[in-house]
Amino acid sequence: MKTLLLTLISTALINNVVLSQFLGLCPFLGVSRKVDTALGMGGAVVFVIMLSSALTYALDLWVLIPLNLVYLRTIVFILVIAALVQAVEMALRKLSHGLYTSLGVYLPLITTNCAVLGVALNNVQKGLGFGEAMMAALGTSLGFALAITILAGIRERIEYNDVPHSFKGMPVVLLSAGLMAIAFFGFKGLV
Repeated sequence: MKTLLLTLISTALINNVVLSQFLGLCPFLGVSRKVDTALGMGGAVVFVIMLSSALTYALDLWVLIPLNLVYLRTIVFILVIAALVQAVEMALRKLSHGLYTSLGVYLPLITTNCAVLGVALNNVQKGLGFGEAMMAALGTSLGFALAITILAGIRERIEYNDVPHSFKGMPVVLLSAGLMAIAFFGFKGLV
């Protein structure tokens, strides 16, 4: 139990997928304009990472390894992730059309979000057991959701501040993300 909790904390805070590994930057920077949209994207990424990690783990264990097709991991994992994202997209269109339209082009981009593929590949390449893999997936996805939500809150606050002209727009966002990465580095002493 202790190992699982340490895995969760480590992947969410210390080795944050966005702020320390620089995976998933496209939706991190693109969808973080409003907290509501960031929460929606974070929830979608949590769902996709958790489900894709479970499915890819099972496929790797019961199909790819026994058939000696390990070299197809990346292609198979991308196909699984693409199918899951399509399912999420259809569900959001039916259940929450407002969130679907606010996520816009970034929702299909979860398919190519390297954080989702990175988690699935890391889990099988590190030889994690199913419990550890799922805890790593949960921690990584919650860390992504936390980072994108915090950045969205910062961006909403910055919008009403007097920012020098040369820092307006993406420069102040990148500066804020860099300061967030430094702040998250402080969690290193936690574990």
